[in-house]
Amino acid sequence: MKKMTKMLSVILTVAMMAAMLVACGSSDSKKSDEKTESTDSKDTIKFGTNAEFPPFEYVTQDGVIGEFDGIDIAIAKDIAEENGMEAQIENMEFDSLIVALQNGQVDAVIAGMTVTDERAEAVDFSTPYYTATQVMVVKDDSDITKASDMEGKKICVIQGYTGETCVKDLGYDYEAFKKGTEAIMELVNDKCDVVVIDSATAQKYVADNDGLKIVEDNDAFDSEEYAIAVQKGNTELLDKINTAIEKLISDGKVSEYAAKYTDADAE
Repeated sequence: MKKMTKMLSVILTVAMMAAMLVACGSSDSKKSDEKTESTDSKDTIKFGTNAEFPPFEYVTQDGVIGEFDGIDIAIAKDIAEENGMEAQIENMEFDSLIVALQNGQVDAVIAGMTVTDERAEAVDFSTPYYTATQVMVVKDDSDITKASDMEGKKICVIQGYTGETCVKDLGYDYEAFKKGTEAIMELVNDKCDVVVIDSATAQKYVADNDGLKIVEDNDAFDSEEYAIAVQKGNTELLDKINTAIEKLISDGKVSEYAAKYTDADAE
């Protein structure tokens, strides 16, 4: 009888220890899950961009967000911080940005994107934060002084950018490149006569390459506005972005970034 009682006592002790281990394991697992959930739930805004458009976005060794820097990247960081969030950058080809936004791959697009009626059918745009125009970049000795002088010339544009639309609307043939640097190198190496591109980016390329100049034609090229795109109907994020943009504009931060990055050396 004593032997039986002793055996029962051992069995009960083992069972109690097992139960305690299970409880501890459950508690540790719960804590681990809570820790993971806490880490994963940190609010972020994932911005899509095309980092081939200095001074608005480009890749450098020491960027504002990871390896990315520029006017737009600085604005994206400020927008996130104004809302107690963290900004992330997803770099891709310009023509893929709206599709990526619609598919939920990114939350917003900031890429020197011009507001157009066509794009506004696919996305919702924020309050515009920058006004630009298209210009022509040519060699110093070029005889191009206005847009009509491009007729019969070899014209380079960047695929998907407003410059491509403008040249197409003028009815001129052109060659499109995926990167602004590629188009500019065509000009530098005498493989084309003119590059049509946004004014701020043109200023940057002219500053970085000897022998180039900018030609303006306000009669041919209208001013355009850059804005941030979000998914159609995403009013919650759009409101957060708009509130931050309005503050950045009123505080003079956007103008400050424009001046800073136009004078900076983008790598």
